[in-house]
Amino acid sequence: MVAYLIALLGATLAGAINTLAGNGSAITLTILMEVLGLPADVANATNRVGIVTQGAAGTWAFYRAGRLRVTAGRQREMWLIVVLTSLGAILGIWLSLIVDNATFRTIFRYLLVVMLAVVLVNPKRWLVATHPEASLSLWVAVPAFFAMGVYGGFIQMGMGIFFLALMVLVAKYEIIQANVVKGIVVTIYTGIAVAIFAWRGIIDWPMGLLMAVGQTVGGYLTARYAANHPRAGVWAYRLLVIVILGAIAKAFL
Repeated sequence: MVAYLIALLGATLAGAINTLAGNGSAITLTILMEVLGLPADVANATNRVGIVTQGAAGTWAFYRAGRLRVTAGRQREMWLIVVLTSLGAILGIWLSLIVDNATFRTIFRYLLVVMLAVVLVNPKRWLVATHPEASLSLWVAVPAFFAMGVYGGFIQMGMGIFFLALMVLVAKYEIIQANVVKGIVVTIYTGIAVAIFAWRGIIDWPMGLLMAVGQTVGGYLTARYAANHPRAGVWAYRLLVIVILGAIAKAFL
């Protein structure tokens, strides 16, 4: 019962972190593997159940708060990003079924260090207002967001951090609006992942559903706060830095 309580509370925290920043999977995967003793492939699959429900709940909360209302040009661009990332995720999901995660996790440790540098250099870039007139080049969007999808489909951990970096620093979205798009993207491609993993029979459904409850509650409540709080962008940035530091500490220590 203690392990299940830890799983529920950890999932709630992870849902909140995923909604505002990303890398909440560092918490849930650790619980699934280290506390509950699930094999890595089962933990990776089971973790996706809560991510789907949390992403859907967070997106709904942002929608209720009017955060999906953007200019026509931005709306077309937003759905292009959704499609590109989801297509890439299908390839990433397939790779996760045939490639050992150990090598990729080694690479991931060093990618986190790079990402921390990106986030800390000139923090004001992360807190700028939305640029409704900005236009994202297809030469940048197609390879960047497709590759982002491959990464997210392969291993969810850290996806939110890298996706937010692309959305804020490259596509020039305001950080909360970037989180809205992230929620839509992650919900769609993770839903595909859950269907595939379920077909392969590697999801621990009782634990996945328990953690889904926590992740959904954490994601929904955090999205409601972020959609209406004037300084939510500042707190999202600070949380992003903390999450990256925590992930680096876990990866190297």
